[in-house]
Amino acid sequence: MTRIDAKFAALKADGKKAFVAYVMAGDPDYDTSLEIIKGLPGAGVDIIELGMPFTDPMADGPTIQLAGQRALEGGQTLQKTLDMATEFRKADDSTPIVMMGYYNPIYSRGVDRFLADAKAAGIDGLIVVDLPPEEDDELCIPAQKAGLNFIRLATPTTDDKRLPKVLTNTSGFVYYVSITGITGAAAAEATDVGPEVARIKAQTDLPVIVGFGIRTPETSQAIASVADGAVVGSAIVGEIAAGKPVSEVLSFVKGLADGAHRA
Repeated sequence: MTRIDAKFAALKADGKKAFVAYVMAGDPDYDTSLEIIKGLPGAGVDIIELGMPFTDPMADGPTIQLAGQRALEGGQTLQKTLDMATEFRKADDSTPIVMMGYYNPIYSRGVDRFLADAKAAGIDGLIVVDLPPEEDDELCIPAQKAGLNFIRLATPTTDDKRLPKVLTNTSGFVYYVSITGITGAAAAEATDVGPEVARIKAQTDLPVIVGFGIRTPETSQAIASVADGAVVGSAIVGEIAAGKPVSEVLSFVKGLADGAHRA
């Protein structure tokens, strides 16, 4: 059982939904980013998604793209992102960390080396948005063998014919993208999301977490009420981009987490 599996089991036992927060590793700089990450569990975050900055993030909207650029300009590397997880684990051995990003930096490092290093750093799962199920032998299967969850995205355009393929070899949870397009583009609507979550849950026992388009505690609560939890990324990254103090960023996160936990 991974930390992700254990977290969802604990939440289910408590009758609670999950709140997942995405931050870009190294944004706005290494030290501030690490301070934010360390503060997320205390702000109510159940699972941390740690973005791996990349030069060509095709699925990301302007907010996340700019965060990646700031991180790269500040000297953030894949190794430094792993170092952050290692530092985080010194004080927290229970909060799951999912690394989210693109395959190129992993491929450049070498899959076997990356997986060994990620496992040693305390990483629990991977979301690699540009590797489709047809490429499972490339990273997904080796990751599962290494003890890491491989989390797949489902979208409004994932029809019933495609869905079983997407769910094959997926573990940890399914990340349902509530809107078509890039991150931060529009608002998620629970009335649209609910039937889609039910459709996915009819084909898998995995938790279904919904992200994209969640910016307020109210939306976080509404989305979590029709799913197993909510993910917020762009709205949090936007607070960091605005230069807010760490305490204010974490206060903003806490409001979103409280919303999901009220669902």
